[in-house]
Amino acid sequence: QVQLVESGGGLVQAGGSLRLSCAATGSISSIGTMTWYREPPGNQRELVASISDGGTATYDDSVKGRFTISRDDDKNTVFLQMDSLKPGDTGSYYCKMIITRAGIRGAYWGQGTQVAVSS
Repeated sequence: QVQLVESGGGLVQAGGSLRLSCAATGSISSIGTMTWYREPPGNQRELVASISDGGTATYDDSVKGRFTISRDDDKNTVFLQMDSLKPGDTGSYYCKMIITRAGIRGAYWGQGTQVAVSS
């Protein structure tokens, strides 16, 4: 069994910061790309940031310069540092990891963590 557990969400005022974490547990051989998505209220899930197993990061234009994605492969964890938060960043944030276990590669999702930014 593989589980992704997210933490770090909360309520913050505009201009503030939050740091999200997502840790994978279980029998894991390797982890490829790690990605953060968000789902604004009443909208579809959208990609926020992604980091490859080589450490290359990509961002949606809406968060460039404000958010930083990073990973700790020793702890099977991905982080999302969110600075200069805006009300438009409000939503449910989900992590996804491409994980290989027992020779099989698959996509695994976290349960989501809530981020609310007040104006």
